[in-house]
Amino acid sequence: MMDKDWLQALPVPTVTVATPVSGGDVNQAWHLQTQDGQDYFLLVQPGQPGSFYDGEVAGLRAFADADVLAPRVVAQGTIARDGFLLLTYLTSGRGSQRDLGRLVARLHAHRSPNGQFGFDQPYAGTSISFTNRWVDSWIQLFVEERLDRLAAQLLRKRLWVDDDMAQYQRARSVVVAALREHKSEPVLLHGDLWSGNFMFTQDGRPALIDPAAMYGDREFDIGVSTVFGGFAQDFYAAYQEALPLATGYEQRLPFYRLYLLMVHLDKFGRTYYDSVAQTLQTILAG
Repeated sequence: MMDKDWLQALPVPTVTVATPVSGGDVNQAWHLQTQDGQDYFLLVQPGQPGSFYDGEVAGLRAFADADVLAPRVVAQGTIARDGFLLLTYLTSGRGSQRDLGRLVARLHAHRSPNGQFGFDQPYAGTSISFTNRWVDSWIQLFVEERLDRLAAQLLRKRLWVDDDMAQYQRARSVVVAALREHKSEPVLLHGDLWSGNFMFTQDGRPALIDPAAMYGDREFDIGVSTVFGGFAQDFYAAYQEALPLATGYEQRLPFYRLYLLMVHLDKFGRTYYDSVAQTLQTILAG
């Protein structure tokens, strides 16, 4: 139950209904209805400043600049030591996976403003964060700034032992060699494109939510989308028609599945150990 005094401090008319929304593992989330008949989506991060949401706010604004439907930012701040982000509320409905594929292609057609890989804001996770510092190559941003940091943390937390790190280093060599041969272009990415982070609005339009945005190789989003399902063949077909992937992409998608599974191993523990190990073997098998 949300505290009424806390809700009164929000920069909106009096909140009449606050309904918890499930599905995420980072924030507390609420659907708010106000006395003037408006709906809002509220994210709360207890004990954190409002700046916790700087990356998400920057991502949503980048999506707007790319003409990609997503919630709009209403307000961001701190109330009683709890960071909050208030967004417009999108009422869910049903829609076409082909339209979703075209929407993601539109996102990926939006190029980095400075020709580099990275983002203006860091990725702030609950178990690990990444700087997103601007760099000249995808290998720097993806392998050195993300995979290597994850591998070191897994070893430090004893989720990996030395043999696992050795296996990672062998797979890493394969990843680096493949990415040196592939021309990566820095485009706007969702950064966490799993089925929980897209929706269809009441009028059937596809929308993207909860961004972890950065400018990177678009195969990253496509690879992440294949881990947990929820994307139909129509999604991939429409994406390929709008923005075809480069030759050999099938061999590179496991790199991004590895990343997401390593994130989950770090965050949720050994439940994901076997999936990470199997993906490393897939990369080594070529």
